[in-house]
Amino acid sequence: MHTIRVWDLPTRLFHWLLAACVIGLIVTGSVGGNWMNWHLRLGYAVLTLLLFRLIWGFIGGHWSRFANFTYAPSSLWAHLRGRARPEHQVGHSPLGALSVFALLLILLAQVGTGLMSDDEIAFFGPLVRFVSGETVSLATWYHKNVGKFIVFALVGLHLLAVAYYKWGKKQGLVRPMVVGDKQVPVQVPSARDTAVTRLLALVLLGLCAAAVGWVVSLGNAF
Repeated sequence: MHTIRVWDLPTRLFHWLLAACVIGLIVTGSVGGNWMNWHLRLGYAVLTLLLFRLIWGFIGGHWSRFANFTYAPSSLWAHLRGRARPEHQVGHSPLGALSVFALLLILLAQVGTGLMSDDEIAFFGPLVRFVSGETVSLATWYHKNVGKFIVFALVGLHLLAVAYYKWGKKQGLVRPMVVGDKQVPVQVPSARDTAVTRLLALVLLGLCAAAVGWVVSLGNAF
């Protein structure tokens, strides 16, 4: 067995911060009232994290790059038949990659529609004033009645997959996402996770936060 760094620190922090924010969004959105102020803030935090991950998917550690877990249909079929190549089980598996892309896409849609939603009581997204009333109504409908239930489903499937790998396949997915290292049966590249790459990630996160802050400020510009 070989011990490698599969998840760099920025990727691990992204994962756990996103999980915490999504849980917070679910709770605050369900409670409502003045908790919607935190719902908005958490939504901006999620958008910041998603922007960071989209860029980190091109410049991050080896196993965090989209190019290294974008699989051909034949690889997915082999995985489903239990014949996946060993290196396809190191980071995101072919099926796990689909889950990652789906979650990123759905969360982007949920946050994006939230920016244009209006509860017609006291809370509205910062981009409401820039789109038509029909667009606001459609975005609000999707955000409240469609998107959030898709998020619930994807989170549930993610937890079920973790449990299945833990008890069904005897493969722990949580520990590598905590410590970063994983034991694998083949010699494969280790992810870069140095002080320089971590500093780069911090700067990138700051730039993403600034971009989101600018978008939010548009709602207060008039």
